[in-house]
Amino acid sequence: MSDTATVPPPIEGLDAAIGRATEALLGQQRADGHWVFELEADATIPSEYVLLRHHLGEPDDPALERRIGAYLRRIQGEHGGWPLFHDGAFDISASVKAYFCLRMIGDPADAPHMARARSAILAHGGAGQANVFTRLLLAMYGQLSWAHVPTLPVELILLPRWFPIHLSRMSYWARTVIVPLLVLAALRVRARNPRGIGIAELFVAGAPIGQKLAPHQHRGWGIFFNGLDRVLKAVEPLWPRGLRRRAIDRCVAFVGERLNGEDGLGAIYPAMANAVMMYDALGYAPEHPQRALARRSVELLLVQREDEAYCQPCVSPVWDTALASHALMEAQGPAAVAAVRRGLDWLLPRQELEVKGDWAERRPDVRPGGWAFQYANPHYPDLDDTAVVVMAMDRLRREAPAGTAYEQPIARGVEWIRGLQSGNGGWAAFDADNVDHYLNNIPFADHGALLDPPTADVTARCIGMLAQLGAQPANDRALAASIEYLAREQMPDGSWFGRWGVNYIYGTWSVLCALNAVGLDADAPMVRKAADWLVSIQNGDGGWGEDCTSYRLDYRGHEPAPSNASQTAWALLGLMAAGQADHPAVAAGIAWLQRAQGADGLWHQDAYTGGGFPRVFYLRYHGYAKYFPLWALARYRNLRRANSRHVGHGL
Repeated sequence: MSDTATVPPPIEGLDAAIGRATEALLGQQRADGHWVFELEADATIPSEYVLLRHHLGEPDDPALERRIGAYLRRIQGEHGGWPLFHDGAFDISASVKAYFCLRMIGDPADAPHMARARSAILAHGGAGQANVFTRLLLAMYGQLSWAHVPTLPVELILLPRWFPIHLSRMSYWARTVIVPLLVLAALRVRARNPRGIGIAELFVAGAPIGQKLAPHQHRGWGIFFNGLDRVLKAVEPLWPRGLRRRAIDRCVAFVGERLNGEDGLGAIYPAMANAVMMYDALGYAPEHPQRALARRSVELLLVQREDEAYCQPCVSPVWDTALASHALMEAQGPAAVAAVRRGLDWLLPRQELEVKGDWAERRPDVRPGGWAFQYANPHYPDLDDTAVVVMAMDRLRREAPAGTAYEQPIARGVEWIRGLQSGNGGWAAFDADNVDHYLNNIPFADHGALLDPPTADVTARCIGMLAQLGAQPANDRALAASIEYLAREQMPDGSWFGRWGVNYIYGTWSVLCALNAVGLDADAPMVRKAADWLVSIQNGDGGWGEDCTSYRLDYRGHEPAPSNASQTAWALLGLMAAGQADHPAVAAGIAWLQRAQGADGLWHQDAYTGGGFPRVFYLRYHGYAKYFPLWALARYRNLRRANSRHVGHGL
């Protein structure tokens, strides 16, 4: 716990800090009412973007390549390679792609930064030890044989729903990435690579290529699936050509139905890029409407500054707008409320009410009603966003009822969320009962993220929404089941795992908000244990921090990490939801946020506190340090001003 002074900060100082942060956040609202902040991943996406251009043989863009190169060189780690998050450990796959990209841009192999990178890559077994997606890219560039890539026959898309390996059993992101990739693998596509760049120097002679099981994979399943892969490699040339043609046509139809305009297939970069390469491989000209649309969607992910540029994995306008709205409603004031109304009115038409997306495979009788994470993604709305949007609309209609009526959008959002509850009582992000865990043992799933099972953080958001709208576990069996799910998921130390945010601080904040909403007070054992855990991991400076390495499979408890604004805000919001607004740890955390506030009224952090795929892919939400600290400060002020320990909202 903090050893700093624990005297509650003066209300006047809080008002000033909240006022500066509110003004700054209002200044970043777009003209049409929404907020969207940069979403940064690691070196892989910008590297893949450059390599995509060369795969397609597109005209050179030296200025853009120069700026992407500058970005990649800046984020190179002290270890010589590239990490998955700020100041993280060496990652072989990110390093291979970044090195290949820089060589493609023109960095000489003997440049000092390239020599350091090459030495680090070779010390870790060379490019042959990269993950499946990296080896696929290298196979398309002719840097290794397709024999070193796990086989996923394109005919997979023709299999019946009951088959144990079926696309509908995989997560939405896996489906959208894999389907165009099936075509690329079936055609053994070769990148154009007009500059003729190779990276033979990254391979260790005689070393095995991708033979080891991933840490999450079980030996028995691994033996079975690796044997199956060898069989598939032997029989694949014997597939009937007509069947292969039909399978490719089905893949093209799948992609075409979900192309999603300029927002792209699945609205995520890997799927979008694979769609472009698929169309190219099938002979679609650059000006063909579908290929051109797919290519345009990729371009819209670029972030370009004068000296640097990078490519985002996706964009987060619905998420940012909904969360900024919650923070501003907590901050209060006429300007804040007016901005929230404009933001929520922007969200209204983005509710999906017509398309029954892939989620309907398991829930065909449920009506659509969700919001996506991105500007548009009708086949793939998500429950987390939907719950947060519904809670924001409900709060605004209660606190500032004049204007737009939100009753119908709220009702449809709740109906959809209720319909997608999984059998174990929890909720996942995009699907119900997506729990065929054996699939994470197939050779293609070395990332361990082929599924979308229920998680504590998303479940908590759905519980908070239902409880805020008046549901109670005493007379709502679905809600009672979800609370039982959370009880089973609580860690021995009192925390909860955070699937979509880093990590146990995020999960614990999320669940404490839900437990408060259903009426569990500070003395409830689940609540008390979680609050005690948050207090126990507070840093000496009064803030909180947690590293992405907390996702490792051999996690044995919290390890200290430098304080940052978003995780400090989550911890504070969690403690306040647990009835601990007057705890000295909360006063110390609020004081840390006040000290860390910038002259521009905002907070700034390099830490990656967003989850993509645990142990594989992390996110730096540039908005998190802008609205979560404001939210925490304002909630603390409001509770003190009301002389209350009770938070009256689901989030």
